[in-house]
Amino acid sequence: MDFLLDDVPSINDEVLTPWKVAVIDDERDIFEVTRLSLSRVKVDGRPLELLYANSGQSGFDLINSHPDIAVAFIDVVMESPEAGLLLVDKIRSDLKNHALRIILRTGQPNQHPEELVIESYDINDYKAKTELTNIKLKTCIYAAIRSYRDIMTISNTQLGMEKVISSSQAVLRSRTLHQFGSAVLQQLLDLLNIQSSEVYLVSQSIDLYGDRVNHVLAATGDNVQLDDQLNGPLLPDHVRELVNFANAGGENKLPDFAFLARFQVGELASNVLYASLAHPLDPLQTKLLQMFASNVALVFEALYTKENIQETQKELLLVIGDAIEQRSKETGMHVRRVALMCELLARKLGQSPEYCETIRYASPLHDIGKIGIPETILHKHGKLDPDEWAVMQTHAELGYQLLKNTKRVIAKMGAIIARDHHEKWDGSGYPRGLKGQDIPLEARIMAVVDVIDALASRRSYKEAWPDEAIITLLKAERGRHFDPDIVDLALATYDEFVAIRRQLPDRNEHV
Repeated sequence: MDFLLDDVPSINDEVLTPWKVAVIDDERDIFEVTRLSLSRVKVDGRPLELLYANSGQSGFDLINSHPDIAVAFIDVVMESPEAGLLLVDKIRSDLKNHALRIILRTGQPNQHPEELVIESYDINDYKAKTELTNIKLKTCIYAAIRSYRDIMTISNTQLGMEKVISSSQAVLRSRTLHQFGSAVLQQLLDLLNIQSSEVYLVSQSIDLYGDRVNHVLAATGDNVQLDDQLNGPLLPDHVRELVNFANAGGENKLPDFAFLARFQVGELASNVLYASLAHPLDPLQTKLLQMFASNVALVFEALYTKENIQETQKELLLVIGDAIEQRSKETGMHVRRVALMCELLARKLGQSPEYCETIRYASPLHDIGKIGIPETILHKHGKLDPDEWAVMQTHAELGYQLLKNTKRVIAKMGAIIARDHHEKWDGSGYPRGLKGQDIPLEARIMAVVDVIDALASRRSYKEAWPDEAIITLLKAERGRHFDPDIVDLALATYDEFVAIRRQLPDRNEHV
């Protein structure tokens, strides 16, 4: 394992945060004596910071503004005979602060008997002022702060467990490898309280042809960008340079507080973890980040192999769709556009993420049945005669028969789309003459998208329609050919369809 880490100060070299101790007493001399007695005290290597208030109200304001006060010495009698007791109640009930260790001090122990006060008020000790000698005061502060420390450890552990449980939902909702990795990484940063502007876990491998390939396993931060809707996050240039720098074994020349570590995970693959941090890491944070990059990343590698196969299968569906279009002399990017347009409409219709992803990859199969149509019909110039048209219509059922026996959900939806996307809302379509909502939703979506993109595309037998003419047709066929609700949504979304066409123009177009 190669490890590169910028010059980060050791935790032992840092100035440790002091424990905050409040003295709430209407006698200033009591505060000064307390401060003098505790001036050299350190608990777990951390000094004390004493804060002062001279009344119950100012004491409440002090503790309210400093919720991390560990110990409070509170005088019982201040502006009223029970000011200190009332303050205790407000701290516990109003502020809900139960971690603070409260030590009541009184110069009149007979006025408020110890047993009654201990029983009635949520305090941790009750001392007469004359009883707290220099030694006993120190003993008291050691015990109180250690008690506070242990309570906060337990509390932070509980919060950590709550974060783990709640974060599992974000992790389990992830639908792709990089979403899963990013969710795990973000939760790790939250649990370790690591503040960062960006973090990347990058796998670099060499494929069978000797090409180096970077794959983002996990990423957080504002610089995470998407290539397009069919790919994962891209590496910003400065991160790519650091990844290459780490893999080349270069000298450490990182920005302040940057973390860069390289881990060999195979003969031809390595993982690089880069983080831009707001503060230096302590040893525990560093160790856990290393464990994340070296161990969890191995799991990602195994998952990546599986996901790579799945993504290849999805890409092949697009290739198959392209092949069918080319056989029909449709040599553009039609199937890739309708994939994104169908997904867009499904999302705007409020369908589940699984449905939206499935229709994206199933829609390219809509004309797969044309593989069984003779070329004399597919390539005929001019209008088909009735017999030829009857043969052409069989492509819907042919497509369904090709796909119907699969157990894979994408192909199942592809079969439905192939068969039913020529059905019409008024029942005049084919092959089954379905009407209204009896037509499957995915087929109704495809019907609208297919017509929009086909009309907007230039073909050997026609010129591309202008957008105004397509919109006019949609309005005219609303409730006849097309589902009225989907037409309304398509019209509201039309500018986004145009943007997709610009993103994926036909090869014979110049956008």
